[in-house]
Amino acid sequence: MTGTELFFWVIVPYLAIATFVLGHVWRYRYDKFGWTTRSSQMYERRLLRWASPLFHFGILMAIGGHVIGILVPESWTKAAGLPEWGYHLMAATLGTLAGIGTVVGMALLIYRRRTVGPVFSATTRNDKAMYVVLAATILVGLLTTLRGNGPNPHDYRLTVAPYFRSIFYLHPDVAKITAAPFGFQVHAMLAWLLFAFWPFTRLVHVFSAPLGYLTRPYIVYRSRETARLGARAAQPGWERLPTSGTTQQR
Repeated sequence: MTGTELFFWVIVPYLAIATFVLGHVWRYRYDKFGWTTRSSQMYERRLLRWASPLFHFGILMAIGGHVIGILVPESWTKAAGLPEWGYHLMAATLGTLAGIGTVVGMALLIYRRRTVGPVFSATTRNDKAMYVVLAATILVGLLTTLRGNGPNPHDYRLTVAPYFRSIFYLHPDVAKITAAPFGFQVHAMLAWLLFAFWPFTRLVHVFSAPLGYLTRPYIVYRSRETARLGARAAQPGWERLPTSGTTQQR
């Protein structure tokens, strides 16, 4: 193992994991009011109605695919009765759909943020940097998915996946990741960079679950029209209609 390999594939991953964990703890303790996505729905809804579901559902599918592909060894899926060709066919189909949905949704979100004045005014430098890192990670990931299942496929379950598992085993197997094609290495390094940057961006809202909504009391909203109508006490009995002169009983 060379010094460069030690830095990029051992030191950087553990620094990214430590920053990811400690950064979220610090952010929650000292910036609770900033723990939000800073919704801009009030400024524009037409584009957001399409962009947000495409991006969020796509990224959730992609994360689920990464969790299965990285954390579940090949021997487990074979033991479950799923042949390797079936796994790769499912991974390629779902991964491509998830990647396209994520890319299209993110492109619409970036377009909306750049072209809608109030939304652009609410965009910080931190948001712009986050979009660059996230977009690069997603695009390279989509390309590696297509490359890994193309005419000359590369089985990342034999290289990239064991490397990531070895990081969590505290016994990094650098030889695995260096044996992977360059695109997979770039995608892995961008992922570590994204993990390190994550706690200091609006992405922290991923870990916000609105559990309080399940137990909080109902909130009653009353419109101004209802308030004005309710200000007049109801009069029992007969009341003359203003137009026809007839009477009606309440």
